Formats: sequence, structure tokens, C-alpha cells
Amino acid sequence: MSVKEWSPNKKLLVLFGVFLAAYFIPFQAPRVSGAINEAFLMLSEYAQQHVILCLIPAMFIAGAITVFLNQQAVMRYLGPDAKRLTAYGVASVSGAILAVCSCTVLPIFKGIYKKGAGLGPAIAFLYSGPAINILAIVLSAKVFGLKLGIARTVTAILLSVVIGWLMAQIFKKDDEKRAADARLFKAPLGEKPRTLSQTSIYMASMIGILVFANWANSRGGSPVWDAIYHAKWWITGGFAVVLAYTVIRWFNADDRMAWVVATRDFALQILPLLFGGVLVAGFLLGRPGHEALIPNSWVAGLVGGNSIFANLFASAAGALMYFATLTEIPIVQGLLGAGMGQGPALALLLAGPSLSLPSMLVIAGEIGWKKTLTYVGLVVALSTLAGLVFGAIA
Repeated sequence: MSVKEWSPNKKLLVLFGVFLAAYFIPFQAPRVSGAINEAFLMLSEYAQQHVILCLIPAMFIAGAITVFLNQQAVMRYLGPDAKRLTAYGVASVSGAILAVCSCTVLPIFKGIYKKGAGLGPAIAFLYSGPAINILAIVLSAKVFGLKLGIARTVTAILLSVVIGWLMAQIFKKDDEKRAADARLFKAPLGEKPRTLSQTSIYMASMIGILVFANWANSRGGSPVWDAIYHAKWWITGGFAVVLAYTVIRWFNADDRMAWVVATRDFALQILPLLFGGVLVAGFLLGRPGHEALIPNSWVAGLVGGNSIFANLFASAAGALMYFATLTEIPIVQGLLGAGMGQGPALALLLAGPSLSLPSMLVIAGEIGWKKTLTYVGLVVALSTLAGLVFGAIA
């Protein structure tokens, strides 16, 4: 069957699916109508709290990486042939510095991956950004106790490297082929090349805006951190002034247009998948502290003790839920109060912030479903294992 013959059939199948949903779903049932309302409330919160200050700066960073960052430099430090200690060290530290959620890290991941970063270091960066959040680690130790806080810190750093390395080994041939193609490609240079220091200042100013615009209040957890929080808009404004200076003085009109176009392309690729994923996640699980289609009592009742099932369920449920930065702490705190075991708590803290249903859709659009499902499987499996071990010794 040709593509032209199949395309109308696919449209007919989609319409038939919509008809079946409209015919059979009991929209009048309180649980279903509440879940639909929860889905759009979650999308509303996501749009208000994460798009303007998180996603848009991240997309501009990703666009800049794609257009201006030297490909040879990316491959030297993050490529498949880079020294493993250097590649995974740079990837994990870079991700941790950003301290972003599982969705905000996606545009930057796509940017460095498109620029030639090896699959392993790129995945290490993808995991470390949401999972190794310094403030979240500090608050984890304060809220859950030093033992769980340290376990989260050490295990998250270890998992970022292990998961990245395993992905690189599993898909080694694909990565080598992609690297060979990247070496043959030379990105066009602007009419006015910039020095390394100029590019570094330009990139650092955007990262500074992303980091400090989203600086969270530790609520007494760290006086220094809270002092920065109270001055965050002054700091963000300073970085914005530096960015404006670099863009005006060091870039020509063609450079600026290429940057805007690349950022636009990232938005068109990512936003539809993210918004759709947030709607589905909100419909199934709801916002923190609110119920949707799946009752919270079911989740709390399945994560008690330290069984394999309890740890696996905590990891899998965390991987599907969407956690904004730091929201995993009150959620886990509430679950611990409802009887959640220490092992499943760690498993959720490792899998939850690093993954979400919206992020899976975007990751699959970049590296394919085979690699995405492998990544998700590794995160869930290793988080489960970590939870089992910690639960046995805690």
C-alpha cells in the first residue's frame, strides 16, 4: 500500500478512535470529569510557572548551541571518542549546575546531541539536570533526614554516569555511525567569528538567566541560598544586560536571525509534545495534592515496605508523573507519612524528577522510541535496585 493510499486510512482510524472515545467514555462521571478538569489545570499551571522563565530561556540556549557552538569542541569533550572521565564528568556537572526539571532540560539536551555529543554523555546530562539539583538535595536531607539525603545525592550522581555509559554501550554502533557523519559536517561560520571568550560570555549570560530566574526559596533551609533568592531578579537583570551587550556588539543581523530561527524550530518540535504529555499526565495522576483518574490512595497503598514490587511501582509511577523543580519533596513527604517505605522513597526520588511522560515524548522524537524505552527502562530498573538496597540497610 502506497503512502498516498495509507494516509487517508490513518486519518479515518484517528477519527474512529475519537468517535469511540466520545461514545464510550463516561464524561458525566465525577471521577472522569474531575480528571479532565485536573488535566487542564495542570496544563495551566505548567504554562504559568514553567514556560516563560524555564522553557523559553532553555530553547534560546539550545538554539545558540545549535547555531554558534563549535562542533569540534562539543565532540572533543562530549563526543563518543572523548575521554570517558572528561565526557561524563562534564555532562553530569553541567546538568547539575542548571538544576532544572525534566522538561526544561530537554531543549538543551537536543541542542548538544544535535551538535555531536555522544549518546552516553548526552544521556548523563539529561539525567543529571533534574536529578542532581543541589537545593533539592539539601532540602531532602533536612526534610527526610541525613541518611536519605546522602543516599539521594550519591546514587543520583552514580546513576547519571552508569545510565549514560550503559546507553553508550548498548547503542555503540549507532553512535559511532552518527559521530562519523558529524565529522563530515561543517557548520557554516558567521561573517564575523567570535573568540572563545566572547562565546563563553554569551552562553554563560543565558545560563545565568535560566538559573537565577528560577532560583527557589529554601524556606530557611540555607541562609546563603535564600539571600540569593531575594536578590535573584537583580542578578537575572545583570545577566540580561550582559546578554544584550553580547548580542548587539558581537553578532550581525544574519547571526541573530539564525539564532531566532533555530529557537523557533525547537519550540515547534517540543511544545506540542510537552503540552500533550502534560495533559495526559494531569488526566491520569493530577497535580501534587490533587486527585485525577488514578486515586492517590492506590499509589500510597502500593509503596509500603521494601518489596521489589513497592520499589518498582514507586520508580515506574515516578517516571510517568511530572515533577516541577522541588515538588517531589512535599509529595514524598506526604507518601512517607502515609506509610511509604524508605527504599521506595529513594526509588521515587531517583526516577521521578529525571523523567516524566511529557519528557519521554520529546526524547523519543529526538533519539527514537527504541533508545527512549531503553533509557526509561534503565532509570526505572536502577532506581528500583537502589531503593531495594537502601531499604535493606536503612
